[in-house]
Amino acid sequence: MDENGVAMSIVYTDAIGADFDEHVETYLKAYPGRFQLYCSFDNRNPESPDYPQRAVRELERCYRMGARGVGELSDKGWGLESGMVAFLSTLNTGGRREGVPRDRRLHLDDSRLDPFWEKCAELRLPVSLHVADHPSCWRPLGPEQERPPQYDHMNQFGKDVPSFEELMERRDRLLARHPRTTFVAAHLSNMGHDLASLARSLDRFPNLYLDLSARDYELGRQPRNARAFLSRYADRVLFGTDSRASSDMYRHDWRLLETADEYLPGPAGWRLYGLELPSSVLKKIYRTNAMRVLNLR
Repeated sequence: MDENGVAMSIVYTDAIGADFDEHVETYLKAYPGRFQLYCSFDNRNPESPDYPQRAVRELERCYRMGARGVGELSDKGWGLESGMVAFLSTLNTGGRREGVPRDRRLHLDDSRLDPFWEKCAELRLPVSLHVADHPSCWRPLGPEQERPPQYDHMNQFGKDVPSFEELMERRDRLLARHPRTTFVAAHLSNMGHDLASLARSLDRFPNLYLDLSARDYELGRQPRNARAFLSRYADRVLFGTDSRASSDMYRHDWRLLETADEYLPGPAGWRLYGLELPSSVLKKIYRTNAMRVLNLR
């Protein structure tokens, strides 16, 4: 962080209870002022009558311990989970998931979660949200796939999950029902392939924000459109990554966002083109928005 000018990092702990408390010792107490911790949520036995109150109580406890956000929470169709649990489950099973029947899954817009989202608003805890996945995941594997074979384990085609469109509809119901809660949608809300539709979502929901993580291959192959989009919505976008912190990772992102370099190597087989964003836009994406939206003050 010091080598790359990063003042503070957000840590998605994927934890509640004693596990979250251990992260407080590791990060907040050992390195005051350098990290901000996000907690997860209690998703145990959501069918019990006391579940909504139990989830809120644990959120309040984590807040008292130092949590200043929630997430990354993920719903790729199998129900709401912590982001890392969702990723590892998919990775370890080759995309095959067993467990809760579709009609019993805890989705974003489930009424049992309404008190939880409202408590997030009351405590001013932003929620990092991963909804669906890249839409190509709902299409058959083959040579015309959007991404190369290393992403095949994320494919959802033919599996017992809602469609990409259904998951986005659930996202919209959540945003409409809880306008006081701040949601930061990871990976351009998985809509970087269609910035016009994403713009309409931002216009419709003032409580929706975005991060740029792992979508360089979409922004960098439509540089003029992406530059216009990020300039127009400069107050709604935050810098984010989806990789282990390293100087090479940061420099790749800086080169994409700051320069006019052309034909850059990209992560998914695409060549990328620098966006050459204005310094006023870069300042908001790198710092100003985070200070405001993530309560870093």
